Amino acid sequence: MTTTPIVTPKPAARVAAASSQPAAASRSAEIRRKQWSGEDRYRMIAEAAYFRAERRGFVSGSELQDWLDAEIEVDDLLGEAGPR
Repeated sequence: MTTTPIVTPKPAARVAAASSQPAAASRSAEIRRKQWSGEDRYRMIAEAAYFRAERRGFVSGSELQDWLDAEIEVDDLLGEAGPR
């Protein structure tokens, strides 16, 4: 019986050196390259919505808007443009 060796793919080479890009732009590009699960996206939206509510002083009545704004923010960050 023959076995097939397991080969793991090598990560893609970076096009530009990190020092040539501002830190935020470099981090944003790194976030877009990563494969995110639905659970990761949900967690990121929940955290962003929480921080929006915190900035409002947790006054009730805007929770849905906090969530919707957080979805847009996270999807923009992840590069997942979709219907809005």
